[in-house]
Amino acid sequence: MTSDNPKGYANPDLLWSAAQLKERMDDPNLRIIDTRPGERYTMGHIPGARHFDVYGVNSDDSDEAPLRNFFNMWAFLLGNRGVSFENTIVFYDDFVGNTSVRGFWMLELFGHKDVHVLDGGYGAWERAGFETTRDAEVPRAAAFEMAFEPHRLATREDVLAAIEDDNHMLLDTRSVEEWEGRGKRAKRDGIIPGAVWQEWLQHLTPDGEMKTAAELRAQFEAIGVTPEKEVTAY
Repeated sequence: MTSDNPKGYANPDLLWSAAQLKERMDDPNLRIIDTRPGERYTMGHIPGARHFDVYGVNSDDSDEAPLRNFFNMWAFLLGNRGVSFENTIVFYDDFVGNTSVRGFWMLELFGHKDVHVLDGGYGAWERAGFETTRDAEVPRAAAFEMAFEPHRLATREDVLAAIEDDNHMLLDTRSVEEWEGRGKRAKRDGIIPGAVWQEWLQHLTPDGEMKTAAELRAQFEAIGVTPEKEVTAY
């Protein structure tokens, strides 16, 4: 581990600390995206942040045509928030939550190479004592072009193939209630055959920051998720 990578990550630039974001606040190419509910954004946010509801548009159909339409809507909405493909983009939630990570993954799927998540989210920013605001401006719309990377997405056909592949792990990150079939949020309850489980909250510290690489590696190895295997998380 080094001073600029205290948690020992293989790709430390994917997560930005509050201090890193603070150092970059004067960068005109920076776009900060607040993925919390709109009501929380209006109560206080990081200066210059644009609000974006990542679940405002969704698709549960991974066939090519509806999926492409879904991605085009995402790109249009990002452009409406003044976000272009050339920007440095940082997503944040109240902590490292589902919405900020979903935004990050979508941008990586779109081929973006300079997208990040604020470690600890808005909570970490507040704990650091940095400025917050309730002010906001209507952003100037931009064009968001994609360089789509489909290999980052698993379709239902990919998952069906993975069930029969000993070198492919299916990682269920839902709640324990969903894993045990007590919290139905899909058409049917239960699990995908052969999947292993580790709830996404287990990856975080009590402050909502990501655990160290060593802690995460130990957790994953304990359930058989190791670097040489292909992993599909859901």
